[in-house]
Amino acid sequence: MTLNAAQMETKTLKVPGATLYTEVRGSGPVLLCITGGPTDAGMFTDLAERLADRYTVVTYDQRGHSRSPLDGEPRDIPVAFHADDAAAILKSLGNEPAYVYGNSGGGTIGLDLVARHPDLVRTLVAHEAPLMELLPDAAHWRSEFESVLNIYRAEGAFAAMGRFGALVEEGGPKYSEEMQQSQPSPEDQAMMGRMVGNFDLFIAHELRQNAGYVPDLDALGSASTQIVSAAGENSGEQSARRAAIALAERLGIPVTYLPGAHGGWGSDPQEFADRLHEALRRA
Repeated sequence: MTLNAAQMETKTLKVPGATLYTEVRGSGPVLLCITGGPTDAGMFTDLAERLADRYTVVTYDQRGHSRSPLDGEPRDIPVAFHADDAAAILKSLGNEPAYVYGNSGGGTIGLDLVARHPDLVRTLVAHEAPLMELLPDAAHWRSEFESVLNIYRAEGAFAAMGRFGALVEEGGPKYSEEMQQSQPSPEDQAMMGRMVGNFDLFIAHELRQNAGYVPDLDALGSASTQIVSAAGENSGEQSARRAAIALAERLGIPVTYLPGAHGGWGSDPQEFADRLHEALRRA
C-alpha cells in the first residue's frame, strides 16, 4: 500500500477472479462509494475529499475496470459479482455496518449488496439506479440496449458508447455538450484515458446484466438497512430518474432529491457533498 501527500491510502484486495484497487481517505464511519458505467474511483475523487472530514471514504475500481485486473479473459459479469466485491471491501474494513453511496449502475450494485448482505450496510443512497425493468416502458429499453450491443458488434466500442450516452441523456440535460465546454484537469484527462480502456468490457459484458437487473424488493423491504432512493433535481424525464421514483414507490419510501442531474452533474460540488451527507445521516 502507499500513502500520498493528500493522505489518501491506496491498496489492493484479492477477490475471486480479480484484484480490486481501492482508495481510502479521511476518518470516521466508513462510506463506500460505488461508481456506474465504465468509470472508476477517479469519478469520486473530489466528492471523497469533500467528505473526508466526516467519513472514512472508500472508493474503488470495479473488477476489470482500470486498475482492478481480472484473473483471466473477460466474461459476463453479473451484478451479484460486483455486489460480492463491495461486500468483500466492507468486510476488510471492519465489523461495523457502513454507509454506501452508489451512483447510476453503482446504485444497482448497492441494492444487490443490501439484498444479499444487509448486515454490512447501515444506509444506502441509491442515486438514480437505472432499474429499467421497473418502468412501464421496460420493453423499449431492452430493445434500445440490444441496439447498443449490435452497434458494438458492427462498429466497435466508441460508436456503441456514443449511442449509450445518448440514451442516458434522453429526456434531460445533455452532459456531453456541457463536458465539451469545460476544460478537463490533468486528473480528469488521466481518468478519461483509463475509462476508454473499460469501454469494451462494459458494453460486451456488463451493460445487459446491469440494465436487465430486477431488484429483490422483498429482501430490500425486510432489510435492516435504511434505503434512500435519490433522484436528480435537474434530471428531467431521463430514464434513471424515472427508475429512482419507481423504486421509491415499490419500497414505499419517499424520493430524496439531490442537486444537479444524473450523478450530481451540473451542481455545485460542495452543495452536493453536503446534501448527500444530510441524506445519509437523516435516513
